[in-house]
Amino acid sequence: MVTVHIEGVPERRLGRSGPVTLAAKAFGAIPPTALVLLGVVSVQVGAAVAKQLFTQAGAAGTVTLRLLLAAVVLLLVWRPSLRLDRRTYAVIAGYGLVLGAMNLTFYQAIKHIPLGAAVTIEFLGPLAVAVLGSRRWLDGLWALLAAAGVLLLTRVDGGLALPGVLFALAAAVCWAGYILLAAALGSRTSDGKGLALAMVFGAALALPFGVAEAGTMLLDPVVLIAGAAVALLSSVIPYSLELEALRKIPPRVFGILMSLEPAVAALAGLILLHESLHPAQWVAVFCVVLASVGATRTARPEV
Repeated sequence: MVTVHIEGVPERRLGRSGPVTLAAKAFGAIPPTALVLLGVVSVQVGAAVAKQLFTQAGAAGTVTLRLLLAAVVLLLVWRPSLRLDRRTYAVIAGYGLVLGAMNLTFYQAIKHIPLGAAVTIEFLGPLAVAVLGSRRWLDGLWALLAAAGVLLLTRVDGGLALPGVLFALAAAVCWAGYILLAAALGSRTSDGKGLALAMVFGAALALPFGVAEAGTMLLDPVVLIAGAAVALLSSVIPYSLELEALRKIPPRVFGILMSLEPAVAALAGLILLHESLHPAQWVAVFCVVLASVGATRTARPEV
């Protein structure tokens, strides 16, 4: 298993073998920067498709489908052993529960506010991980720029719905915890086995909420197909593209490209969901993008 940690972006776990690697080989001829950008687009298109599914399965139901399908696929691919010590199980459970909570809160956020706004606010999580603990004044400036961007985003044109903002902030906290727990998971498990078990915990957390909101709609063939599309767009395709790109470009370049996610999310919301942002809110989005790029570009290399 490759654990990817870039300053200002989340850690993502990419398998060395199996369907993900096979899919990645198909993109070998594409320039690595284009691979990363295509992955970013895929994630945000997946979120837009998920939001359109809310009318049938609800936000919690959509999350449940995504996590359950992902758990089934990962268990089939990795076939993890259950013979683990208690501390390893604790790490796996913690990681999975944070992953589930992150998805639940983020989908609730985009239920109330535009996709671009939700991703911008949520991006404060990985950005905080990148700058907290640093004593350099420059990192403090990046944090202030991001905070100013989010403040502007929430106050322009009557502001955003408070529940959506609060859910997005909760998702940001979960994203930060996800990054921190990923290192512990990587040190205690190998390949994708730990991730497969963690996904079970995440799905178990989401399941009661999904059943309560969607009920038998979760078994509807059309809803299941749409849920599979969300899982494909949000997980399989971007992870395959990122794995191939990381073989060819430095991690810091990867992190800078990933910092474009809030802007891409805003564009996806505009094109696919007809969610328009006020011009000042676009400025706010780019403030957060600039802060993330700056924090990634100027961060001290790890030793």
